[in-house]
Amino acid sequence: MGDRAPIEATNIAGYGAPPFEWTEVRDKLAEPTGAEMICYLGTVGPDGAPHVAGIGAIWFEGDFWIVTARSTKKALNFLNDPRATIATRVPGFDVTFEGVVTPVDDPELLERLAAEYRNGGWPAEVEGDAFTAPYSAQTAGPPPWHVFRFRYSKAIALQMGEPGGAMRWRF
Repeated sequence: MGDRAPIEATNIAGYGAPPFEWTEVRDKLAEPTGAEMICYLGTVGPDGAPHVAGIGAIWFEGDFWIVTARSTKKALNFLNDPRATIATRVPGFDVTFEGVVTPVDDPELLERLAAEYRNGGWPAEVEGDAFTAPYSAQTAGPPPWHVFRFRYSKAIALQMGEPGGAMRWRF
């Protein structure tokens, strides 16, 4: 695992702003943890209807990780169609991602992720192929909570400060 380098970078700024590097955005993604990083997950239902939900995803080892019950609408959607989007704001950038969501069942990886969540303040413990804890988000559904990896193939970032700009990367 770990961070990936873009295979393509495109300056999409409409007003001549200079390009900026993926590493600038990636480093900011690694800074916030827990409730500090607000993410919005977009999925598609079986009928083609879009669905968006605020989630408490974490950025870990170069990908986003989502924890939710398999019975939630978002989980049912990406278990049916793994394509998804995530939008977030980090210091200096608004960032959107396109990729796929897949379930995680590797015990060693689950333990590392649970430790990362505990470091962020949520007392997650691994139980079988899922997490348990005394509480979770209101929309996560009842335990157990399963872990899903969001692996992005495209990212677009808008630089919010001077000199501004917009970049698209493919991975």
